[in-house]
Amino acid sequence: MQDLFGFIAAFLTTIAFFPQLLKTYRTKSADDVSFAMLITFIIGLFFWIIYGIQSHSKPVLFANIITLTLNSSILYLKLFYNNKYSGT
Repeated sequence: MQDLFGFIAAFLTTIAFFPQLLKTYRTKSADDVSFAMLITFIIGLFFWIIYGIQSHSKPVLFANIITLTLNSSILYLKLFYNNKYSGT
């Protein structure tokens, strides 16, 4: 039963990043997203993944691998759009 709650929490906290990813893609801008926050969050996700592996926690792994993918995509778009539209 605890895994069920873990998967529900994982699902909800992971999908919370879809609106930001979609907004960034549609507006072609991530100026409203902090670079420092993304880097700090991504590093934290790596540690959650390590924890999930060591504790054999499928919900922790599920949530954090997907969230890492979403946030890495936001970071990529932020860097891509900043370079594309800044003239560098």
